[in-house]
Amino acid sequence: MAHPLSANPKIFVQILRWTLLIIPVAVIVGSLNAFFLWVLNLATETRIDNAWLIYLLPLAGIVIVYCYRNLGKNSEGGNNLIMDEIHEPGAGIPTRMGPLVLITTVITHLFGGSAGREGTAVQIGGATTHWLARIFKLNEADTRLILIAGVAAGFGAVFGTPLTGAIFALEVLAIGRLRYDAIIPALFAAILADVVCSAWGAHHTHYRIDFLETITLFEHAVKVDIIMVAKIVLAAIAFGLAGYLFGELTHVFKDIFKATLKNPYLIVVTGGLIVIAAVHLIGNNDYIGLGVYSSREGGVSILSAFTEGGAEWYSWLIKLLLTAITLAAGYKGGEVTPLFFVGATLGNTMAWVLGAPVDLFAALGFLAVFAAATNTPLACTIMGVELFGAEHMLYFAIACYTAYYFSGHTGIYSSQRVAVPKLFDLDGAPNITHKLGELRDTHSSLLKKMVKKHTK
Repeated sequence: MAHPLSANPKIFVQILRWTLLIIPVAVIVGSLNAFFLWVLNLATETRIDNAWLIYLLPLAGIVIVYCYRNLGKNSEGGNNLIMDEIHEPGAGIPTRMGPLVLITTVITHLFGGSAGREGTAVQIGGATTHWLARIFKLNEADTRLILIAGVAAGFGAVFGTPLTGAIFALEVLAIGRLRYDAIIPALFAAILADVVCSAWGAHHTHYRIDFLETITLFEHAVKVDIIMVAKIVLAAIAFGLAGYLFGELTHVFKDIFKATLKNPYLIVVTGGLIVIAAVHLIGNNDYIGLGVYSSREGGVSILSAFTEGGAEWYSWLIKLLLTAITLAAGYKGGEVTPLFFVGATLGNTMAWVLGAPVDLFAALGFLAVFAAATNTPLACTIMGVELFGAEHMLYFAIACYTAYYFSGHTGIYSSQRVAVPKLFDLDGAPNITHKLGELRDTHSSLLKKMVKKHTK
């Protein structure tokens, strides 16, 4: 039997090879994401300064649908196309996906759609790495790994969270399983892409939790407040259900639009008109765009949710509905930043209900709703450390994993596989090796059954 260390020279050569492969990936993806963040910020400022632009949202939607139908090839698949290519190579990822999603996401934000940015960053990473894989003439196995690295680079660069980006790329592919064979390329790509993005002057939002605690039990200091843990578990159940609701409503609105309106141009115009009508009913622009910062004094935003009174009890639901409608109608962007908004504002409300620290629970909701909707509790726990510090890491993990279990076998990515079912008792649980989208078709949710019933 060979000595355990006999393979070390080969491992060193492999690491050196992947380092050389990842450098151009990270430089290109990091640079493109820096440009994307700059243009997105410019679009947001322009929309805030020109409130009338929202009335052009339906027209902007027509432009987006036209671009994808006539120029996009199979780019419409977005993040799910990248996941499918990693699992079952063959369909290919068009290089045009990167610039196309960048342009159409900026259009969505410029005219007032409620969307995020992570989907764009991930698709930029996927399209770039698939193009480089063809240039480098990589085999099927190496193409899988470099695609995962591209996802990590895009996510890590756009949020300034490289370790989260690496773990997210490994965890998001299949529920209950990590792709450790890609850990070195993913980690290196995420770190370097974040460095490149920051070097170009891209700025990331900084958050903080001021809450500190000292707990004593039997006159001795302990690290965990049992009462606080109980409150966090209760809140995390709500976070998990919110994540479930977001994913299901996005799919349900798509089903309703397709069953009733059918024509994609009519669908995107209708979605835009619904958003305009909702903004008029609400009376402000707090719930469109990214929602990281408020466009008015005293408005609701992700940052305001970390302060007492910084959100209404219904803020999370309005943002959830507007984002689900925007994306279901065909506008482009990601889901993650809106999920941060939903989670932070719901956390603000749960803190009021449970008598808990507002900033801590806003952070827990920020992370846990994302974990529930994407089925990535480990990545979200790590994100908590990168964004808020390690002081409350245990609480981050409790919230993220609890929310993950209570979101069920659903999520925002239809091509995500289920490697290990969430249920402890597997009797009666679906034996799943399919995509979440296929599971949704065979094990219909209550919402989907209602849609089927009323659209026949």
